Amino acid sequence: MIYRIIRNMTVALLCIFLVSLSFAQSTSLKEPSVISEKTEKKPFKILNNGKKITVQSSKSIKTILVWTSSGNRIIEQQDLNVPSYSFDIPVKEKIFFLRLELDNGRIYTEKFGVQ
Repeated sequence: MIYRIIRNMTVALLCIFLVSLSFAQSTSLKEPSVISEKTEKKPFKILNNGKKITVQSSKSIKTILVWTSSGNRIIEQQDLNVPSYSFDIPVKEKIFFLRLELDNGRIYTEKFGVQ
């Protein structure tokens, strides 16, 4: 008699658990992701001609920082206030990272490579 009550309680709890689990999954499938990335057009271009790199921006460039994939800094210039900046790469690495701050305070990072 007691085993029958325990078995019925176990089945009831299992059904409640499965029903609540199915409700939790159905709401997440109906709603789009809460975090949505807005892809905005970057206000600069990176142009490379061999090891000569030019960064052109539609706004004035305030600071620029370039480092290699191994973490060595190549270029670090502050208070530039120019619309374009050119530099030569003195190392033989192929992957670089650029940190660019514009005059409006926005900071952009970009990964680029050379051949």
